[in-house]
Amino acid sequence: MAAAGKWSLGACQLGDGGSQRAVRSSAARPQFVEGSIVRVLMENFLTYDTCEVRPGPNLNMIVGANGTGKSSIVCAICLGLAGKPSFIGRADKVGLFVKQGCLKGVVEVELAKTPDNIIITREIQVVNNTSTWFINRKPTTLKTVEEQIAALNIQVDNLCQFLPQDRVGEFAKLSKIELLEATEKSVGPPEMYQFHCELKNFREKERELENLFRDKTNSLEKMRQRVERYKQDVERYHERKRHLDLIEMLERKRPWVEYENVRQQHEEVKQSRDQAKEELKNLKEMQFPVKKKIQETEEYFKNLDMKIRDKAAEIKDISQKCKQKQDALEMKDKQIEEIHQALRMKKDEEMDRQVKIHNTQKMIEEWKNELSTMAVSADLQPQTDAVNNELKKLQEERANIDSDISDLTAEKMNQKREEKRITDRLGQLNNIMNMKEENLKGKFRDTHSALMWLRNNKDKFKKKVCEPMMLEINMKDNRHAKYVENHISSNDMRAFVFESQEDMEKFLVEMRDHQKLRVNAVCAPAESCAESLPSRPIEELHRYGFFSYLRELFDAPHPVMSYLCSQYHVHDVPVGTEKTRNMIERVIQETKLRQIYTAEEKYIVKVSAYTNLTFSTNTSLREAQFLTSSVDTDERRQLENEQRDINNTLKSLDMHLTTLFERQKHLEHRDNELRQQKKELLERGNRRRQLESKIGVKYDSLRQLEEDAISLEDEYQQANVKIKEINTQKARLVTELMHHIKNCISLNILKADLVLQSTTVAAEKNRLESECNEGSVQLRAAEQRFCELDERKRLLTENCKELLKKAQQVCKLSPDQRLPKEFQTAFQALPTTLEEIDAFLNEEKTRASCFTGLNASVVEEYNKQIEEIQQLTEYLEEKKKELDNYKQNISQVKERWLNPLKKLIEQINGKFSNFFSSMQCVGEVDLHVENEEEYDKYGIRIRVKFHRSTELRELTPYHQSGGEKSVSTMLYLMALQELNRCPFRVVDEINQGMDPMNERRVFEMVVKTACKESTSQYFFITPKLLQNLTYNDKMTVLFVYNGPFMLEANKWNLKSFCRRRRRLGRMDEQ
Repeated sequence: MAAAGKWSLGACQLGDGGSQRAVRSSAARPQFVEGSIVRVLMENFLTYDTCEVRPGPNLNMIVGANGTGKSSIVCAICLGLAGKPSFIGRADKVGLFVKQGCLKGVVEVELAKTPDNIIITREIQVVNNTSTWFINRKPTTLKTVEEQIAALNIQVDNLCQFLPQDRVGEFAKLSKIELLEATEKSVGPPEMYQFHCELKNFREKERELENLFRDKTNSLEKMRQRVERYKQDVERYHERKRHLDLIEMLERKRPWVEYENVRQQHEEVKQSRDQAKEELKNLKEMQFPVKKKIQETEEYFKNLDMKIRDKAAEIKDISQKCKQKQDALEMKDKQIEEIHQALRMKKDEEMDRQVKIHNTQKMIEEWKNELSTMAVSADLQPQTDAVNNELKKLQEERANIDSDISDLTAEKMNQKREEKRITDRLGQLNNIMNMKEENLKGKFRDTHSALMWLRNNKDKFKKKVCEPMMLEINMKDNRHAKYVENHISSNDMRAFVFESQEDMEKFLVEMRDHQKLRVNAVCAPAESCAESLPSRPIEELHRYGFFSYLRELFDAPHPVMSYLCSQYHVHDVPVGTEKTRNMIERVIQETKLRQIYTAEEKYIVKVSAYTNLTFSTNTSLREAQFLTSSVDTDERRQLENEQRDINNTLKSLDMHLTTLFERQKHLEHRDNELRQQKKELLERGNRRRQLESKIGVKYDSLRQLEEDAISLEDEYQQANVKIKEINTQKARLVTELMHHIKNCISLNILKADLVLQSTTVAAEKNRLESECNEGSVQLRAAEQRFCELDERKRLLTENCKELLKKAQQVCKLSPDQRLPKEFQTAFQALPTTLEEIDAFLNEEKTRASCFTGLNASVVEEYNKQIEEIQQLTEYLEEKKKELDNYKQNISQVKERWLNPLKKLIEQINGKFSNFFSSMQCVGEVDLHVENEEEYDKYGIRIRVKFHRSTELRELTPYHQSGGEKSVSTMLYLMALQELNRCPFRVVDEINQGMDPMNERRVFEMVVKTACKESTSQYFFITPKLLQNLTYNDKMTVLFVYNGPFMLEANKWNLKSFCRRRRRLGRMDEQ
């Protein structure tokens, strides 16, 4: 709230959903410095719904209790003028400045400017933490806003201009260099900070050039020294190069000499080849008549040979017909032999029939004699019936025994299968026990040794002794092993459990004293606790996610379970699930349990004996190591009992089967005896009937044999007729055969005549071929010589081409290019034969090899170094000029920067010292210089003295108290006030650490300085003011209120408030 003209106290209302309205007198409104703040509007910003602040052009005091929203106005000014949230020190994201529960906030700042004010609006979005900018209600960009603000010399990131509440302490932490830069930006001419930056850049470039010039000068000297060392090597290299050039020229001429030699050979061979070709032509012309006669003779010989083959084919055809007739005669002979053989077989068959008739008659006589001598059989039926009855009873008894044996055998097989199943299962359980024992042996070797001793000496103890708990405890579900292992200590897991204290002491004496083994042993309580009941049924805990107590998760012998219930209360510790973990606080408060297990954690709950407060600690469950392999002891005992019962049953079955097998053997023997008796009785009754039947059969056979008689005379007659007919056919075949033989003889005579002619022609042909062969030998020799010469010519031609190509390649010539004159001239001075060239070449190579360790890189390096020296010399001259230019620039800019800076600091020091003198203290501001050439190390040093007994000390974050630092900061800012180029300055609650005296003095200085005509706008934020302070008519006081009884902004009337206040004042006076 502002007062105009004569100063009067104003009031403003700032609250939730409220707004601010400034009321002034009708006097003319003072002029604002260009860039100062005319109006600030906030919507949904921090604590405000809607609020508008209209400050004055000079000193603005924003007063209000802590938490009412004073610093929110400072935040609005900073963010509205493109300041970063981090500079305020409250939050790092702009979205956090929007009022809670709102999605968008608005900050609007109106700045004074000629001719029209500038209105900068910033809309802040919470969702994506972005801002939208407007200038004079028109959309724009952040860069444009920053350019407008910079043009008005507003620097919200400069602590000399804008000092928020959360960064007051940082001003004293500014280094001398940072303070100088902030002061230059705030009160110096616009070009001062620019000159300073140029000086730093020039000095940095100068330093780089000096270092570069020094390094390059050293490099140049080293390069010159290196070139001197290379010079001698270069001269030796050139000497070697002359030898190498001569070698190269010799190597170039050598292939040309080789080519010329081979070319001459090629011409000589070519002449010889042409002569051989002429000779070969003459020989071929001489051979032609002889070959023609041989060809005619050969054709006549072929005609004769063709006729001979035709006669031979005719002879072969007739011979084949003769062979067919001979085969037909032989077939007729075989037919006659077959007829004789069939006749002999009929004769033999008749003789066999006569023998069979005789034998049958003889056999009938014998059986008749036996039948006549055999008496009539007695009646054997009663004896047969008796034997049959006894056999029937015997078979019934055997059937019963077989059935019993089958049943007992099946029962025995079933028992065997069951015994195998039990044995396999016991083996599995024993394997698990062995694994557990191996685990015990690997982790606790002494305990395992004690276990082996105990198993061999159980008779030495009065009562039962249980093996280590890790062997005796068997989990019902291996997944729950981790709960038991985390609940029972490792020492007890490997402890032996005794029912008698005396037995335990005896065991420990033996183990620890005699065998020197480190083992643990515990004694079960005298009164069993194994059946102890939990404090509440598990069903009451199901709603919390508990599913069982620890005791129900495993089996153990009675002494072990009694000890665990007594020592670890396993009967009263519940085990829960992830549901229990999610509601653990409720579980602890409602159940009052002292130990709890969730799916992966163990909780221990304790109650303080003094405060009665409940504390809980939780630890993650470690993985199970000992109980992951469990054996069901009840199952094992049951299996062992079943195994004993099965063994007894098998023994009983074996005894019963043995008895039945003996009885079965006896019945089988008796059965065989009865069957033999029955067989003999049956044979005695059947013998007569068999003889009579056999005699009847033999009579039938005899009649059949007599009916099958053969007539040999008829057979002889039929055979003779067939033989006569075959002989007639044979006579006709012999006639045809004789005719074919005659034809064959005449053909053989003609063939012989042709063969004689062919022999004569062949002899003539051989004579001609012999004469031709003699000429062919000469011809082949001529052809071979021609081919050899032609091949040699071809090879020499190819060799010439290769040598020419090689010579051209050596001289780097194209195929159609002739040898240049310079090569011809150089070749004339060199040897002309290969031997001389090779000798000269070896001599030059020997001389060149004397120059070792040299190559072209030496010359290249030498030339390169010379060139680099030249380039580096020119580069250094250029950099020397550049360095001189930088020094000249530094000298000019330094003069333009340092003199105004010193005057500015003298002005600041004068005002700063006066402010301190008025407070009976001492303060100085000077320019701190470590090295005049190091412009980035220049800084402003503030030294203060608040007590007469102390010396001037530099203002640091450590030496002065909080109040002293606040006073020093405030007075330094006041010293800048009259010099300041910035349109406004903000200082937030800087008087909090001051004592009342210093606060009063500082306040008076602020009022005096900030209310001058030439000064810029000033914002002074404070939560409280001392009484009876000095005020000025140009001050504007903005009151910030907050509370449940606030009026709405549109209902606030300052005039009514003032009238009521005056009325109440008069009433107080009365």
